[in-house]
Amino acid sequence: MRLPSLLRRTPFRLTLLFLALFVAAAGAILAYVYFASASEAQGRAKADVEIELGALTAIHRTRGIDALNQALVERSIRGGPYLYLLTDKAGKTITGNITESPIDIDLSLPAGASDWETFRLTDTDAQGKVQRRRSIGVITTLAGGEHLFVGQDIGDIEAYLARLTQALWGAMALVMLLGLAGGLYISRRVENAMAGLNRVVQSVQDGDLKVRAPVRHTGDELDELGQGLNTMLDRLEASMSSIRHAGDAIAHDLRSPLTRMRAKLEVALIDAEAGKIDGVDALGIALDEADHLLKTFNTVLAIARLQAGGAPDPKVMDAADLAADMAELYEPAAEDKDIDFSSEVENGLMIEGNQPFLAQALANLIDNAIKYTPAGGAVKLRARRRSSGEIEYSVTDTGPGVPEEDRERVVQRFVRLDNSRTEPGSGLGLSLVTAVAEAHGGRVVLDEGPGAYGDFGPGLRVALVLPPASTGMSG
Repeated sequence: MRLPSLLRRTPFRLTLLFLALFVAAAGAILAYVYFASASEAQGRAKADVEIELGALTAIHRTRGIDALNQALVERSIRGGPYLYLLTDKAGKTITGNITESPIDIDLSLPAGASDWETFRLTDTDAQGKVQRRRSIGVITTLAGGEHLFVGQDIGDIEAYLARLTQALWGAMALVMLLGLAGGLYISRRVENAMAGLNRVVQSVQDGDLKVRAPVRHTGDELDELGQGLNTMLDRLEASMSSIRHAGDAIAHDLRSPLTRMRAKLEVALIDAEAGKIDGVDALGIALDEADHLLKTFNTVLAIARLQAGGAPDPKVMDAADLAADMAELYEPAAEDKDIDFSSEVENGLMIEGNQPFLAQALANLIDNAIKYTPAGGAVKLRARRRSSGEIEYSVTDTGPGVPEEDRERVVQRFVRLDNSRTEPGSGLGLSLVTAVAEAHGGRVVLDEGPGAYGDFGPGLRVALVLPPASTGMSG
């Protein structure tokens, strides 16, 4: 799996995509600022004109046309942004600071009616330059039939909006530059990260399982991808190492029984020909050895199935019932070896799992405890609910125990400590228990036993910890 062509296209596409999104978002914000400012300025100018018109019409209503005329003269002399024009019924100018109405006077407009318009007003500035300044105005018909025009020069507002537009265009240019720089920066980071992942993938394809993806500890998605890839490679490396170790261990652990089987068969053949022993007995011993080999391979197959597909056909069950059955089954075997066997089982320990596999796991724990505990020792089976709510099976013995530095290694396949080489077995017991625990979402915990006393060792406590059954599930 090579990604060079993808890596060449990705930075450019990411840059364009980031730039487009960045510019679109910034453009929408700037457009909103412009239209909101323009609307606010025009709305404020219209409100000012309405207030001025209201004040003038109030003067006319209360004091008459002469008072209105006087107010207009005073306002025109005083100056300001407002435009005034008062005309008679025929449209002839009475007073004002403009000579004619920018809005066509509708002589048929009834009293009290108003007509708003936006228009361009020709003006000459201090330098003699003619300008057409934007204005807004309203004309209304008074009670006496006269027409009153009030307007406002909004050229300053228009100039402000023009300056605002220039500033917004400058801001847009800056936004585009920042967007381009940001897009290039992000795409470069993505390219470097993807290139590192590509090198890791290529190295793994070439057979190097030691290589790992670089992790920048930024907490982003690329870091999560790198960490996930590293976790996968850790498991793959451990799996390949386990396979290599398993091959060596199988060759080592099966060599002796195969050699014994071959020797028994040779002896049976020679003695049967000489008539010295019954060949049936020798063949029976050879069959026992073959059964042991088949059991080893069946255990390996069971572990592989558990690790590949989890616990098959899980059902809700009471862990206490299984513990009671296993205690009843193994108590006679412990008595035959002069071992004190006891059990402590709580009730109502509901779990979800495959009962045959859980029974096999418990059988392996109890069998190991009885096997390695000397006569006169003790083995105890417990089933209880932990403070965390998890269900725990535990088997505690007074045997030689397992050194703390070997507890992680002893649960692996075909691992047998030196002090257990003289005992029959394949080194698969605890690895099967671990596979069963993991298939059920649990774990195996190895701790110190009850401690050394008398002629006994420190002992060992092995706990199979399982999650409780979900509420509302049925078997």
